[in-house]
Amino acid sequence: MTVAEWRGLAAIIDHTLLKPDATEDQVRNLCAEALQFGFCSVCVNPSYVALAAELVAGSRVRVCTVAGFPLGASVSAVKALEAQRAIADGAQEVDMVLNIGALKSGALVTVRMDIAAVVEVCHSAGAICKVILETGYLSDAEKIEACRQAVSAGADFVKTSTGFGPGGATAADIALMRATVGPQVGIKAAGGIRTYEAAQEMVAAGANRIGVSSSVQIVMAAGAGRA
Repeated sequence: MTVAEWRGLAAIIDHTLLKPDATEDQVRNLCAEALQFGFCSVCVNPSYVALAAELVAGSRVRVCTVAGFPLGASVSAVKALEAQRAIADGAQEVDMVLNIGALKSGALVTVRMDIAAVVEVCHSAGAICKVILETGYLSDAEKIEACRQAVSAGADFVKTSTGFGPGGATAADIALMRATVGPQVGIKAAGGIRTYEAAQEMVAAGANRIGVSSSVQIVMAAGAGRA
């Protein structure tokens, strides 16, 4: 792997800390690592957005957070308010969980409008909206429909998992999502990606963003193979 390829991998990683017991010191360390390694963003819980924004200010590292997390069962207005407050605190990207129950009930208008409510808030502020499908709960047909509704609602990315559900990212799901959304919509692989080889597999399948907590280990492993 060349230096350019190694940096390219780091530049698509959302360096993630979404544990419920995450401490301020851990968030500070997360941001320091993101600055050191050149990760795309730090992804933190909403209560830490303002701190993260302060710590990475003036750098290329973006601040990402979550809405309707991790169940997706909040009402749309609450998800939109979460996004609005997070952006006011300094977030530039919001990963929202779609309404999984509505999707499985066939209430597709509800699913689309739920996503659109957050997309509108994000886009009005110049922020990116990613839609978490939580693929572990879904059939392939439901994954396809979720992608279609996200695209229809104007989402910038579709994302596999929260990391709190019954399954994580798979290359098969990434390929299915890419075939559904086409080349113009981003795909974020997240959930259970802990090695450089797994990250490579996701990119090869069509992901252009990787959400991981093992970011440093992954890029260090990649760096060990640099030419």
